[in-house]
Amino acid sequence: MILDVLLPSALFLIAVIIVFLYALYEKKVSSLFGGREIRVWHVVLLVIAISVVVTVLVFVPREAIRILFLFSYSAIFFLFTYLIVPKWYLAVPTPVLFVALYFSPYWNMYSFNFFAMILAICISIYMGSLFTWKTTAAFVALLTIMDVIQVLITGLMVASGEKALALLLPVAIILPTFPSKGWTILGLGDVFLFGLLSIQTTQKYGRKFAFASILSVTIVFLLLQTILLNYGVKSFPATVLVISGWLIALGAKHLYQLHAFRGRQTG
Repeated sequence: MILDVLLPSALFLIAVIIVFLYALYEKKVSSLFGGREIRVWHVVLLVIAISVVVTVLVFVPREAIRILFLFSYSAIFFLFTYLIVPKWYLAVPTPVLFVALYFSPYWNMYSFNFFAMILAICISIYMGSLFTWKTTAAFVALLTIMDVIQVLITGLMVASGEKALALLLPVAIILPTFPSKGWTILGLGDVFLFGLLSIQTTQKYGRKFAFASILSVTIVFLLLQTILLNYGVKSFPATVLVISGWLIALGAKHLYQLHAFRGRQTG
């Protein structure tokens, strides 16, 4: 039996870190965007844009992809460092270090995963303030549909991801399976989705339930991933795994509240 507890554990830790860091920098991030929030039609355009980018990347030359990703990543690292230390000259070294490491002999699996995880955390915290519970629900539904289509039907999500990974760009988290032998790959979009859900759940229901939902996603992810690994499924939309765990947590909460309400009525 193939079993992997390392990737679910890493996801759990990343989500917890996102929740704590967002609580620390929520006001700063919100002030940067002037309190603006994404609306549903923005979400529709965002998901369409993601789908278009995924498709276009399959046909774009590799060096153009490298330049685009390195520039985008550097900008994100600069902005996040500037958020923590609001001095531009102190924020510059972070993207410089990233680019220097990328082109150096020291760019290996450890530095790759480190920057991939940091990037997922940065994007989650920056985007977290732009979403509301309503727009998050719309984004989750549309992104999952798009992911299923682009992974299982067109295969473009897999093709574009493989193209970026061939350039050693940190577009995913790549970890060895443990305790079994092998490797697992999870795209940063799926990690970002987990982070966004964790932030919005905290905002709506509080940190205690948010941690319960994070645990639920982790457990469901572990169970479904184990099934996929043992059936030899190489490519599957991980958004489905994340959403399943989150919906189970929400469903359990509402059932508990309904039971408690009926208990008070009969009492």
